[in-house]
Amino acid sequence: MSRVRIKDKTFETSIPEEEIKQRVKALADRLNQDLAGKNPLFLAVLNGSFIFAADLLREITIPCEISFVKLASYQGVTSTGRVHEVMGINEDLAGRTVVIVEDIVDTGRTMKQMIESLGTRHPASVHICTLFVKPDKLEEPLNVEYAAFSIPNDFIVGYGLDYDQQGRNLKEIYTLVTD
Repeated sequence: MSRVRIKDKTFETSIPEEEIKQRVKALADRLNQDLAGKNPLFLAVLNGSFIFAADLLREITIPCEISFVKLASYQGVTSTGRVHEVMGINEDLAGRTVVIVEDIVDTGRTMKQMIESLGTRHPASVHICTLFVKPDKLEEPLNVEYAAFSIPNDFIVGYGLDYDQQGRNLKEIYTLVTD
């Protein structure tokens, strides 16, 4: 296992790049099957999901569209508990199948707020697709239909996820090492 230092923290490899690619491909295969004939709108949550969304969409073979929304709820390694919509949605969602593409679902507060907000636009359905879910940290009852990994309540970086805006470019997932 390799270690990286980001600012004042040390992280150790926990999920290799090849395993991530396999899981993303498997998730895309399920989405292709489940949403065939629906022309879904993939709504990627920035900044964290941009790498996952790009890799996922390259494996989607059904007609689809993608758009982006920017939300913020983290500062450093801690969730602030408040979600701020920074960049909104311009598409008409009425009658559409919407797939929220998120990097990680931990407390579920961001997802809950986003689903409530999307509901006012009358989509036909809303699905959650995430690279990671932390089931032990979930505080909101959510139906996370598409999750590549279920992980413990560790702080991770890499593959789009960051520590204080650093580490998103790492190809593997690294877990915070407590010294």
